[in-house]
Amino acid sequence: MRVAIGCDHRGLSLKKFIIKLITEGGHNCEDFGGYTADPVDYPDIARKVAGAVANGDFECGILICSTGIGMSIAANKVKGIRAALCCDAFSAQRARQHNDANILCLGAGQAQDTISEIVDAFLTSEFEGGRHLLRLNKIKDMEG
Repeated sequence: MRVAIGCDHRGLSLKKFIIKLITEGGHNCEDFGGYTADPVDYPDIARKVAGAVANGDFECGILICSTGIGMSIAANKVKGIRAALCCDAFSAQRARQHNDANILCLGAGQAQDTISEIVDAFLTSEFEGGRHLLRLNKIKDMEG
């Protein structure tokens, strides 16, 4: 699986940890920034990652900021993106299974074991289709 990843300055340390998880899991990962602890505007990073996922260059993306909220809001402005802020493995699994989420948003303050479980659940779960497809199509209709 090809994964696009990005963070603001507060998510830099967690991003490095997640990149290691992704590559050790046998997936490919491309880093869209930020690259240093210097302040960066999270909407700029969210736009890059969400655009790459929406264009089909990547199967999914991961975005990290202080809380994950800002990245989620920004990424969801891109047509075709279904970004989900997940704080546990169950919500990450359901986001993929029921909502076909294509970007996982995370808060930088979460514990690494929790992050490992969340990322694993997101990357290994698949959209179930069926009744969820009907609902997903209604969401797509809202995009215009």
